[in-house]
Amino acid sequence: MFTKLSLFTACLCCITLHQLTAQVGIGTTTPDPSAVLDISSTSQGMLAPRMTTAERVAISNPSEGLLVFDVTEDAFYYYNTTSTSWVKIFGGASDRSNFVLVQSEADFPSPSGGVITLDENTYYEINGLITLTNSIDLNNAYISGLDSGEDILSSAGTIFAGTSGGSIRNITITGGGTAFNITGGNSLLLQNTIIDGMSSVGTISGVGVYFSNIVQYINNTDGITYNDIGNLLLSNQGWFGNNSGTYERYTGSFALIEKVSGFSTVAASVTGVDVSGNPTVGNGVIIGTVFSGAGTYVEKYTTGSYPGYNFTTAWTINCPGIPKEFDDDASGNFYYDGSLTSGFSQSITNNTAVEIQGSGSFSTTNLFRFSGGGGGNQLTYEGSKSRDFQINASLSVNVNGAAGNYYAFVIAKNGTVVTQSNAVVYIASDSQIQNVSLNTVVSMDTSDYIELYVQRLTGTGTDTLSVFSENLSIK
Repeated sequence: MFTKLSLFTACLCCITLHQLTAQVGIGTTTPDPSAVLDISSTSQGMLAPRMTTAERVAISNPSEGLLVFDVTEDAFYYYNTTSTSWVKIFGGASDRSNFVLVQSEADFPSPSGGVITLDENTYYEINGLITLTNSIDLNNAYISGLDSGEDILSSAGTIFAGTSGGSIRNITITGGGTAFNITGGNSLLLQNTIIDGMSSVGTISGVGVYFSNIVQYINNTDGITYNDIGNLLLSNQGWFGNNSGTYERYTGSFALIEKVSGFSTVAASVTGVDVSGNPTVGNGVIIGTVFSGAGTYVEKYTTGSYPGYNFTTAWTINCPGIPKEFDDDASGNFYYDGSLTSGFSQSITNNTAVEIQGSGSFSTTNLFRFSGGGGGNQLTYEGSKSRDFQINASLSVNVNGAAGNYYAFVIAKNGTVVTQSNAVVYIASDSQIQNVSLNTVVSMDTSDYIELYVQRLTGTGTDTLSVFSENLSIK
C-alpha cells in the first residue's frame, strides 16, 4: 500500500511541476526559457517538434539552436541568433546552390517586356504543370523536369525565345503556341522532351551547336526550321503521323548536319525534310532514320542534286524509305546515240593515243556523283571521297586503210591512258567490224575524268576509224 501511494504522489508532483513551469528538462535541471523541452544527452537522440512554416516563424524569441521540423518545407530548421534567422539544415535537392524549384510561373525571375530571363548557370526544376504568360530566355541556364510526361511548360505564345543557349531536359512543351524562336547562342541542348500540340515547333537559328536527342513530336501543326547553325546534331527524333506541315526545314549555312536514328511518319500532304532552299553544308549525314507514310519524304535540292536523288555531294544518306546517297554508289554511263548502221568517223593520222570523238554525238545517263562533258563522252567524278571504280566499255568499229595493222583501245584518266585497260585488235581487212571490250579498275579523286582513247600501234599514213557503237559505264 505504501509503495502505490508513494508512486502516485511522485507522479502528481511531476504533473504539478510541469503545469507550473510549462517546461521539461531531461538531463538538465535548468531548461532554456524559450524551449518547451530541453534535452541534454550524449547517447540518445530526439524527435523534434513538427510544425508548419507559419507556426515556426511565429515562435517568440527563439533561442540559439532551437530545432524544429518544418512540415511545409519538409526540412529541419534551427535558429541562428547571430543572423536572427532560421537556417535549413536538411532540405534535399532544394538546398543546392543555383537551384530553383518551379511550381508556377511566379517561381521564375520576374518578366520584363514579356520575357522571363533566367539566371545564368542556374538549374530550374519544373514540378508539374507550369502555365506561362511570358516567353523564357534561357540565358545559358538549365530547365529540367523529373518526368517528361508530368512536368510541363504550356503556353499559347512562344515558350523559348532569345539569343542565348541553354539546356532543356525531361519536360513536355505544349499549349498551342510556338516552342522555339531562338536566334543565337553558343550551345543549345534539348533532350528527353515531348513537343505536343503546338501551332509551330518554331525556329532555331544562329546557334553554334544544337544537340537534340530523344524528342517526340506529336500533333503539331507545323515543324521546325533550322537556319545558320554551326553543328546541328539530331538523334532519335520521333515525328509521328499526326503532325502536319513540314517536319524539318534546313536553310542557310551549316558546318555539319548529322541526323541519326529516329523516324518520320509522313502523312499525305506533309513533308518530312525540306532542303529545297539549297542550304550550304560542309558535311551532311542522315543515317538510320526511317521514313514512311503517304507524304513527301524529302523536298530535294533544286540545284546540285541528281535525277532520282535528293541531296548534293556534301551529304551521306542511308535511310529506309529514301534513296541511298554516298560516294560508294557513285556511277554513270555514256553512249553513242547516233545511227548504228552508219556510225561516225574519225581520221587517224599518227600513232599517238587520241580521244575517240570524231563527228559522233553522245548522251549520258544514270549519273550519280558524276557529270558528263567533253562532247558527252567524258565522265567527271564529283564525289568527295577517293575510291576505286570498276569501268566497263564496249565498241563496234571498223578501220579503213589499216589492213595488217594493230590498234589499241584504252581508258584514259585526265588525258593519260590507263595502260592496264588496253584492248588490242588486229585489222585484217577494210571491211572487218571489230567488237572491242574493255574492263579495268581506276582510282579516282574529285574532279578526275575518264574517256575512251584509240591508238594506232603499227602502220603509217591516214586511216579512217568508223564507230558504230560506243558505250561506257562506271561504278
